[in-house]
Amino acid sequence: MSQYEFEDDEPYVVIEKHDAPSIAPFLIGLAMGAGVALLLAPRSGAATRRDIKRRARRVQRAAQQVATDVTDGVVGTFEEARRRVEEQIDTARQAIDLKRRQVNRAMEAGRVAAQEARDELEQRIAETKAAYGATATASRASRSDVAADELDEA
Repeated sequence: MSQYEFEDDEPYVVIEKHDAPSIAPFLIGLAMGAGVALLLAPRSGAATRRDIKRRARRVQRAAQQVATDVTDGVVGTFEEARRRVEEQIDTARQAIDLKRRQVNRAMEAGRVAAQEARDELEQRIAETKAAYGATATASRASRSDVAADELDEA
């Protein structure tokens, strides 16, 4: 069975879609048209060749100009992107450096606070030991006085 079914008496049109248009038919038509134009040209061969050379030079200069413009545009875009990336890197480095300095300051402040707390704690311990020692000495002295009084009474 065929892909299409039609009535035999009815006229029909089949349109087929190709994958992608190609530039090859255009270039072939262009070459054929140029060849026919050269054959039917009203001027002499030398004049036609001069004209073709002149036009080829113009096309070459125009193509070089387009290539230069495209190259300049690409280079400019690349340089701009590079500059922006470098700026972002510098900004990130500055932020990291700032955070590093802040952390170092916080650590140093913590060390100082810890040292101050230790010094204060050691001072309190020393004061407590001194007070305990004084209380113990007074207590011993008081007990010895009490014991001496008891001996005297006995």
